[in-house]
Amino acid sequence: MNIQALRGMQDLLPEQKEIFRFIEAKARQVFECYGYQEMGMPVLEATHLFKRAVGDGTDLIEKEMYTFDDRNGDSITLRPEGTAGCIRVAEQHGLLFNQIQRLWYHGPMFRYERPQKGRYRQFEQIGVECFGMPGADIDAEILLLCARLWRELGIDKDITLELNSLGSAEARVKYRTVLVEYLTSVKDQLDEDSQRRITSNPLRVFDSKVPQTQQLLRHAPLLKDYLDDESKQHFQQLCEQLDKCDIAYQLNPYIVRGLDYYNRTVFEWVTSSLGAQGTVCAGGRYDGLVAQIGGKGTPGVGFALGLDRIALMLQAKFEHANAADIYVVSNGEGARQQALWVAENVRNALPQRKIVVHCGAGKFKAQLKRADASEAKLALILGETEVTNGTIGVKFLRDDREQISVNVADLNDILNRFFS
Repeated sequence: MNIQALRGMQDLLPEQKEIFRFIEAKARQVFECYGYQEMGMPVLEATHLFKRAVGDGTDLIEKEMYTFDDRNGDSITLRPEGTAGCIRVAEQHGLLFNQIQRLWYHGPMFRYERPQKGRYRQFEQIGVECFGMPGADIDAEILLLCARLWRELGIDKDITLELNSLGSAEARVKYRTVLVEYLTSVKDQLDEDSQRRITSNPLRVFDSKVPQTQQLLRHAPLLKDYLDDESKQHFQQLCEQLDKCDIAYQLNPYIVRGLDYYNRTVFEWVTSSLGAQGTVCAGGRYDGLVAQIGGKGTPGVGFALGLDRIALMLQAKFEHANAADIYVVSNGEGARQQALWVAENVRNALPQRKIVVHCGAGKFKAQLKRADASEAKLALILGETEVTNGTIGVKFLRDDREQISVNVADLNDILNRFFS
């Protein structure tokens, strides 16, 4: 029986992993430019952390978490999202109260969902969380940061920013009453999930993908008509700052986000190039979440972006790096031993270059074919004669130049000049 990957778990082959590393490197570069600090956190947390943070009425808690008892009988969960864990880390280590923090992290998250292209049960995210700043300016900053990252990745023309405001908790209570009245009046026309959400989490009905339900929601009352004055002002300031910085956006009153802890600003960066999985980055403000988890009240805002989906956007036009700059071939036992020594010396002299040594037996002609297939620019050739004479052959694989023989002592100087 062949052992296969578990359903929904993604294998990342070297070419895919190279794209992931590229995205992470660009993100690190942009985040450092804005003064954000990288942090790390465990993939396992106490289950009650997510229940307290996310809300019992959400699909995440009800259907999607990987939860089990450990050997002590404690309920633990593979992290389904990063914000709750980040707050736990920051609170536990005294990073929040009366402090300003700009943090980011990356790593795998886990949700038990129906697998499809761009949606996996183990998926990679980059997250940003900011604490201690209540104004609209930090909301604008993280959107500017995202826009800069899209430009660095070369996908800015394929992504659109959509914005909404959820207002205060009090505003949502008033809105919930009128929304429930409307949904109840059309309950028999809603899909089964939406009917259940009327009592558990009515705002989540807006997440329904059922066409008939979406059509009914076009006539539903909108939260924007029930916003409190402070939230209206906050949202207006955000839009003004984005306008001043030439960040294009669309207002979308139907964005509610899937987690209960959001308030005021919510946003999604969406694309039409990935089919149904069009959201590549999303987030918003969560001013009450730190207190909800057990800390002192601290304003917060953040987002998560999906590496899997952004990698899909980059896949067709991504230029993979050459496997090697130099390929070392050898013929004979003494030459094979010498080849490793030569390669180490070259790596010391040219640390930025990729040097591949042919290991194991193999006919000389076959080794040269491998050297050419590696897309290396040079092949270094060692035989028993070269070992005896203290020389090495240099074959130019991409230039129409004659092979040369050089003293091993002169090799690094010659290679430095070639690659300069």
